[in-house]
Amino acid sequence: MTAAILSFLLSGCGQKPAQVKLVKIGQPAPNFTLTDTEGNGWNLSDLKGKVVFVNFWATWCPPCRQEMPSMQSLYKTMPKEKFAMLTILSNDDPGRAKNMARKMGYTFPILQDPDSKAGTSYGITGVPETFIVGPDGILREKIIGAWDWESAQALAMLTQYIR
Repeated sequence: MTAAILSFLLSGCGQKPAQVKLVKIGQPAPNFTLTDTEGNGWNLSDLKGKVVFVNFWATWCPPCRQEMPSMQSLYKTMPKEKFAMLTILSNDDPGRAKNMARKMGYTFPILQDPDSKAGTSYGITGVPETFIVGPDGILREKIIGAWDWESAQALAMLTQYIR
């Protein structure tokens, strides 16, 4: 029982899978148009030329909340002209996410995916899941579970795509 719970926590917060679509590294990243919790529209293709960090998460997910402080640090330190961070709320209340972000001092965009179309197009089966899109719009990395985004490994992985 303990092993099952530990496995669940380490891999992320599972969700009921919809029709899972497999996105492939080296292929164009699925485009999406979503609105953030401030009412601003975001289209992934508008960010071509930048490395885009796309993170699917939820407030009810402990591993998601665990990685958020290092994501905020990453967001503040990466060059805005070459890097964008889009976090996408998965099966959660946007008001709760907005309040949590304000309380914790998170300033990265929080996009709403009310019908889960973006999550489905990326084939997510749980949260957190992070995708790194290169400046050319090609999917470069997929990370399942929480990461320390301030670690040398994470920074080396990201900076290899920034020109």
